[in-house]
Amino acid sequence: MTTDATAAGTLQLGGELSVTRMGYGTMRLAGPGVWGPPQDLAEASVILRQALAFGITHVDTADYYGPHTVNELIRTTLAPYPEDLVLVTKVGARRSADRGWPPALSRDELISQVHDNLRNLGVDALDVVNLRLSDAAGGYPVDVPIEAPFSVLAELREQGLIRHLGVSHVTVEQLEDARKIAPVVCVQNEYNLAHRVGDDVLDRCTELGIAFVPYFPLGGFSPLQSGVLDECADAVGATPMQVALAWLLQRSPVVAVIPGTSSLAHLKQNIAAGALELPADVVSRIDAIG
Repeated sequence: MTTDATAAGTLQLGGELSVTRMGYGTMRLAGPGVWGPPQDLAEASVILRQALAFGITHVDTADYYGPHTVNELIRTTLAPYPEDLVLVTKVGARRSADRGWPPALSRDELISQVHDNLRNLGVDALDVVNLRLSDAAGGYPVDVPIEAPFSVLAELREQGLIRHLGVSHVTVEQLEDARKIAPVVCVQNEYNLAHRVGDDVLDRCTELGIAFVPYFPLGGFSPLQSGVLDECADAVGATPMQVALAWLLQRSPVVAVIPGTSSLAHLKQNIAAGALELPADVVSRIDAIG
């Protein structure tokens, strides 16, 4: 079992930031409900250090994880940051007292979120900021025009506070609207074996050479779909999660994955998925369950 994240290859964000296609998402490092500090602070710090030791250069975060606690953990654990580390954060939501995730897309809210990320990560400029569209309903697509909030981030990019911009939870139309304002280097949408509503967005990203970063890579499966996935995993001697990640990486050369975990064993398993080559018959079976 490999623990070399570079086995999955790399992608270029904005033509200058090289990131491993096998990344790490930090949401699971917060406490239960993505609220408060990690249950085991020492273990969370070990996970972050080991992710980098295993070659990961793509770490995904958000200041509303905790809130604030995950970014503070990243800073205290990893700073001063290695030159090849790319921290990708997101804005567009906030945490409410009831631990909800209401949208936060006004000009003042976005500016505040960017400065929160800068302060808590301890950097002068953010490598990549994704604008996540959201509304009270939390569904998809989100009926929110992207021009106004994305223009705010474009201004902050011009000011040097952000190096590159991405979008999240968007349609093809919203992606194109954003691209008219400023370059988009990545898209984060929910996408997995069972949930392929965003196939058109992924296909457009593939055409444009824009990184596509699916979240929730294993979830929403029916019992029948889970059964097929289990059989495919047995056939290749891997876990269902590894097969799901390998399928995503084989779906398109622009896909980068950011599975999160608070377990060192699971981190190793996720990284090993980057070297897993699924045979054509297994890919066909998985394609059919979507």
